[in-house]
Amino acid sequence: DREVDVVSLTGTPQVTARIKVAGNPNRMVLSADGKYLYVACDNEADVEVIATASNTVVDTIRTTAPSSYVGMPKYFHGTAPNSLALSRDGTRLYVTNGGTNSVAVIALNTAKPEVIGLLPTGYYPNSVSVSPDGKMLYVVNGKSMPGPNPCNEKLAADVPASCTPLQHYNQYILQLSKAGFLTMPVPATEEMEELTRLVAHNNHFSFHESARDRSMMAFLHRHIKHIIYIIRENRTYDQILGDLGEGNGDPALAEFGKTYTPNVHRVAWNFVDLDNFYDTAEVSGNGWPWSTSARESDYGTKALPVNYAGRGLSYDWEGTNRNVNVGIASLAGRKAANPLYPDDPNLLPGTGNVAAPDGPHGQVQRGYLWDAALRAGLSIRNYGFFIDLGRYNLSGALAKYGIPEINDAYAQKIKVAYATNPDLAPFTDPYFRGFDNTIADYYREQEWSREFTNYVRHHDLPSLELVRLMHDHTGNFTTAQNGVNTPGLQIADNDYAVGKLIQTVAHSPYASSTLIFIVEDDAQDGPDHVDGHRSEAFVVGPYVRHHAVVSARYSTVNMIRTMEDILGIGPMTLNDAYERPMTAVFSRDDRKWTFNAAVPQPLSATTLPIKAQTQDEPEWQPLHNAAWWAKKTKGYDWRKEDAIPAVAYDHILWEGMMPGKPYPTERNGRDYSR
Repeated sequence: DREVDVVSLTGTPQVTARIKVAGNPNRMVLSADGKYLYVACDNEADVEVIATASNTVVDTIRTTAPSSYVGMPKYFHGTAPNSLALSRDGTRLYVTNGGTNSVAVIALNTAKPEVIGLLPTGYYPNSVSVSPDGKMLYVVNGKSMPGPNPCNEKLAADVPASCTPLQHYNQYILQLSKAGFLTMPVPATEEMEELTRLVAHNNHFSFHESARDRSMMAFLHRHIKHIIYIIRENRTYDQILGDLGEGNGDPALAEFGKTYTPNVHRVAWNFVDLDNFYDTAEVSGNGWPWSTSARESDYGTKALPVNYAGRGLSYDWEGTNRNVNVGIASLAGRKAANPLYPDDPNLLPGTGNVAAPDGPHGQVQRGYLWDAALRAGLSIRNYGFFIDLGRYNLSGALAKYGIPEINDAYAQKIKVAYATNPDLAPFTDPYFRGFDNTIADYYREQEWSREFTNYVRHHDLPSLELVRLMHDHTGNFTTAQNGVNTPGLQIADNDYAVGKLIQTVAHSPYASSTLIFIVEDDAQDGPDHVDGHRSEAFVVGPYVRHHAVVSARYSTVNMIRTMEDILGIGPMTLNDAYERPMTAVFSRDDRKWTFNAAVPQPLSATTLPIKAQTQDEPEWQPLHNAAWWAKKTKGYDWRKEDAIPAVAYDHILWEGMMPGKPYPTERNGRDYSR
């Protein structure tokens, strides 16, 4: 609701005032004399000052950087102020900026309160306190970098002997992310100037786009009129491309190598192998925010470890709050989308979303990539992003309320997708199924292709298409249709859908004006010898270099920045505003391109209506059948992403896909490309 409520404790407690604030309030501190309440607000990146006598906001203090700083960022969103403390004399306010790894020092004894300095911290500070004598600051850092995870393990009892030298058993990415405690003396004024410069440097506040970057992005903006943005699920670089034969891949960790993923191998080999690309997020809970808005909310950051540890809270990162589709405002609309919805008009009414980002100029909850495109007057189409999953995979007495598990929704005119974001809803294909491991990606690509054919016919392909191809997540081994019911088959199905989509574009009139960007939302479900964030990512189309290995360090945010520059829509947050575009991927000389999809040999074991191509390699034989996988994962909840015990499932994947092979010993980031 973005408000601070005043409750009178005299007699029966009751709300006496509701004070509206611009952002999402999270922490508050009261001045010693009780006259002012300082409220840290995420999304608006500020502290709002409330006069308690009138219960009104009397001032707003931006927390990103000093206003006099030369590199002062224009895009405040992403700073994530989330905790505050007053100095003992009340002249200074200390605010943790989770998004910039800093503590803002605000002078309160000036005509206009403002930031006078920044103090560097560890990763995502979320609490600050002042010592009793006022000389020390105590800061809690909420996160850390995980590093390599070649022994991505689950349970202590399942540790392979080769991993015992590690002296710890769990290399799941969230388990490797640690909190920290920082003590620092309150700096003198001259020290604070240097510390402020350090924070500015760490956050690229002085970033200036190079002439080469600017020239290449301007060139692409002139020639590229359409972007297709594909998000997949959860795989590391080594897990898929470790056996590519070029780049920094460890073949010993390639669980789903070229036999299962010939198409992405062809893409990496024929275009650009990005062997130093990192998903910004750890899991889907922050992977989807980062992949669609270049940041995550403070609420989402704090709720994530609780949710993923199975200790409560709901999955609120893709448009639902407390399992309510807040993309639909009215009770009638929610009932129409889901007959199981309670008859309660007071259950989260409206479209307020606690985890949604604001736009760069304060547009409430409109801080997503599609919002930026719409503001720029561009056309969009959504295939599977932010879909309500509440009616998928229902069983028993509830099955009659479920959305049918069908492959031909358009032919039957049955709506299978209800958007959870109000701005996406009008542009969402109702026949493209959202996250559901029961249905093969083959049919998602078929539905996308049906609409693409119409766009070709009518010459009106949208500027930005959002496509979710999710079957590399894997799951639902007992109910998966068309015999696509083991991890290997589902990975192969996903690979073929990706390849088929690329092929369709390559052989269309839009081949010369369309770029395809492909990313994993996170890399949590596999091992990697470099870092638990390193993942596969691809760019395909005209002006993409051919047969190149690009080892520049890129991330999800770099990819978003690149798409923004090409579309001409401008940055959404300080994160993408101060990151470089992926210029090294492109060349003006490589205008012509083509691609022909390969049918992964394992798909010959399914009933998908495709014919496996002749292979030079020996006939593929399955390692385990669906019954084996179903038994190993009995009791797992596959109805939405990351609802299973990921650490345990990763171990099952290794056991099933790499039989008899022990985990390698601890890696130190060796470069296999040399």
